[in-house]
This record gives sequence, structure tokens and C-alpha cells, in this order.
Amino acid sequence: MDTMRDRFAPVVSGMLDEDPRVAVVLAEIGRDGFMEATRRHPDRVINVGIREQLLIGAGAGLALAGMRPVVHTFASFLVERPFEQVKLDLGHQDVGAVLVSAAASYDWPAGGFTHMAPGDVAVLDTLDGWTVHVPGHPDEAETLLRHAVGAGEGKDDKVYVRLSAQSNEQARAVDGQRFLTVREGRRGVVVAVGPMLDAVLAATEGLDVTVLYASTVRPFDSAALRRATDSADTDVVLVEPFLAGTSTAAANDALLHVPHRVLGLGVGRRELRRYGQLGEHVAAHGLDAASLRERITGFLR
Repeated sequence: MDTMRDRFAPVVSGMLDEDPRVAVVLAEIGRDGFMEATRRHPDRVINVGIREQLLIGAGAGLALAGMRPVVHTFASFLVERPFEQVKLDLGHQDVGAVLVSAAASYDWPAGGFTHMAPGDVAVLDTLDGWTVHVPGHPDEAETLLRHAVGAGEGKDDKVYVRLSAQSNEQARAVDGQRFLTVREGRRGVVVAVGPMLDAVLAATEGLDVTVLYASTVRPFDSAALRRATDSADTDVVLVEPFLAGTSTAAANDALLHVPHRVLGLGVGRRELRRYGQLGEHVAAHGLDAASLRERITGFLR
């Protein structure tokens, strides 16, 4: 199966052919996937080199000129390093762009902590008006990319699409807005975000809990969580592939009207200083199915 990132360049290259508003801005990373598109559209595929602040600034400039920029690099170089430009060039100037990241929290452990961004969504949460998509399968990534870019629709909103090497076995029918109910129960609600769904389904096998699937986490689907807790206990577990607790405030706000408990599971704050492999990072942060089952059942008891 191809990866989300494998799908990214061909899908966006097709959008370049379809819509003269679409432009791509790169900072070296990902340029090989756009070689043919660069030949066809040399004025709309722009590689600024290893200059991440300029990456965002150039995207904002294109947006000010009426374009729909798709800006791509690793998450740590897209959100964290040029955060001031994201805040000012896009946010303060109130222009839209689609930021598409790769490498996620620890997809490339050999790159070290410079190439890891478990805090990317939490950082964007400090800004107003961002939509955040976290696909769990390459097919979902394509759907959410098309939804974000909105080729031919004149869209100008600010969207972050978080691609990952981790993937669920099966794609779901995502719409870029709502949580999906995957399993229903009465003893609590577990919200699985993006590529965490398969591990959550394995961890909750045989448990009397509702499982919601979230591929879009901002805006947070408060209505779906409230509906789920109407027919289940108001104990909620969030399982996110980024910094643990990133969405606990959103879940608490959704349930202000009822007594409730929320447990946020995700990537821990402690830095793992050995490179290791992807699966070792998953296990070290307690995001494998066995660890999740232990933590979920302990909380629900």
C-alpha cells in the first residue's frame, strides 16, 4: 500500500493542472515528487530552498495575490521553526493556505528530535481559525487534501493536513468535518484520532465502550461527543498521535453541561534520546494496543 506522502504529490500535481489558483511552495523536502509538475507549471511550483521562514512568507504572498498555496515540508519545519510567520504572515494578515506536513511525531526516528513534532497541533491551537485534518489512511489523506485545497471553489481558509507514515488498515468515509461512530457501547467513549484507530479498536475489543473516529480535530466535533455521552457514561478517553492532552480542553468544553472525566493519551513530553525504530517509539509512549487497553480499562474502572 502506498503511504499518505506517496499520495500527496500526484494528487496536488493534478490540482495544479485543474485550477490556475493552486500553487505549491517547497523547501527542498518533497521536490522530487513535483519534478513533472514543475516542468508543466514552473511559475506555480516554487522551491525556496532550506529557508522555512521564507516558505511560509512566500505562501502568504501568493495568498495575498489571490492564489491557493499548498505549503509542504516536515512538521517540525512547517509549524515549529517558522511559527512567527504562520502567526503573522498568515494569521495576522488573515489569508489562507494549506500547510501539509510529513514525518508527524516520530515517523523518521533516524532524523532525531529535530525531525519530530509531537507538539505541532498544540502549537497551532494557540492561533485562531485553523482547520486541522489528521488522516488515518492514504485514501483519507487524498479526500482531506481535496477538501482542504478546494480546487475551483475559491477557498481561502487556513488548513493544516498532518500526513503520517502510520496508517490504519481500512479507510473510512471522512468528510473533513464530523467524527464517525465506529463502535457503540455504554461504559464510556474512546475517541481515536487518525492513525490511532486500529490500535484503539484492538485495545477495546470486547469492552462495552463507544469508539469515535476523528480525522478532523479542529474544529472539534463537540456535538458528536455529546451525542455519544448521551447514551454512554461520561468517561472519555482521547487517543491522539501527537502530544498527550492536546484535545482535552476541547473535550472538557464540549461536556461542560454534565459531570465528566477526560483522559488524554498520546505522545509523552519526555524526550526519547535513542533513535530506535517507529514501533519502539509507539510502544515507549504507550500507544500500542496492549498498553492502550491497560490504560483505558484502568481509567474506566
